[in-house]
Amino acid sequence: MGACLLGVLLATVVPARAQWDLQDSHSTADLRGIDNVGNGVAWASGTNGTVLRTEDGGYLWQSCSIPPGAEHLDFRGIQAFDANTAIVMSSGKGDLSRLYKTTDGCHTWKLVFTNPDKDGFWDAIQFDRDQWGYLLGDPVKGMFVLFVTDNGGRTWIRQRNRGLRAMSTEQGVFAASNSSMVEDAGFVMFGSGGKGGAFAYQIVELEAGKTDYEGRRKKWDKHPVPIGNRSEPSGVFSVAKRKSGIGWAIAVGGSYESPDDRSATAAFTFDSGRTWVGSTTMPHGYRSAVAYYAASKTWITVGPNGTDISTDDGKNWRALHPDTALHETPDADRNWNALSLPFVVGPHGRIGKLNPHALAVASNGK
Repeated sequence: MGACLLGVLLATVVPARAQWDLQDSHSTADLRGIDNVGNGVAWASGTNGTVLRTEDGGYLWQSCSIPPGAEHLDFRGIQAFDANTAIVMSSGKGDLSRLYKTTDGCHTWKLVFTNPDKDGFWDAIQFDRDQWGYLLGDPVKGMFVLFVTDNGGRTWIRQRNRGLRAMSTEQGVFAASNSSMVEDAGFVMFGSGGKGGAFAYQIVELEAGKTDYEGRRKKWDKHPVPIGNRSEPSGVFSVAKRKSGIGWAIAVGGSYESPDDRSATAAFTFDSGRTWVGSTTMPHGYRSAVAYYAASKTWITVGPNGTDISTDDGKNWRALHPDTALHETPDADRNWNALSLPFVVGPHGRIGKLNPHALAVASNGK
């Protein structure tokens, strides 16, 4: 199936420069997984068991060996730890949802976990760059599926908490960009959608000495998010947190069947998800991923019909367009699925890399 009036008006009419330099992936796979490790290392994943890796900042993308039995799997998510170690997640019904891990730079892979729920479907996997990781799936028997590992993905334990109960039988999570869930030093949140409406679920730390009705020190809480139109293909598709802003997060989405409909496509929270406010000026259509670029204090969101940025923490968004002066192709701003800055990926092997100079110019409204 997360400024003054003049400035706002100018933002809606003045086109900004796009910021993606297209790269050659040597692949035709539809890419939805991307994870930037840093120091030039990044991993990407997609359809037909595709995994790609770069060690030089994207100058050369290498094709990895296909994990055993994964030739027809759709790798929607990937989480990497360094140039040699990564876990890739496939999405599909039942045992088509799997996790494979490599520790030798993707020369060989080991199947480490297969979905035990025949009606389940995995949507996102997130690690904190250490041993802790979270694996999220659509509801099974009325409960969102969540597995946790504390040993780097070798073993996974199902979480059972009443707070993970779905609001209706018509609610789920979207596996569009592996960013329907965000994890940041113990802050964990995921967004949902569907006919049951859009909600944000997050872990809440209880006061010292207190426990919830299940005897736990932490519980899952949920709050409505004003995104989408309560239809099956709509809701929260991506959530992201600003690391320097305690409690501040952004959710984007809409309906993937109506990519040009810009109503209810973004919202923000300033209190860790308890309250969500719809953006005043929305992105220009359905958006599948959002991320924060700290260097220019800019939020970036992407989708099939374009890229938008916000420099006021999600209150207002404006579109970016290709700038021929920067030698960009006419579609450099569009046809994107997922973000892990500075990289962006999309269908047919599309990979782009952030042009920080262009983004700095755009953020200043020039």
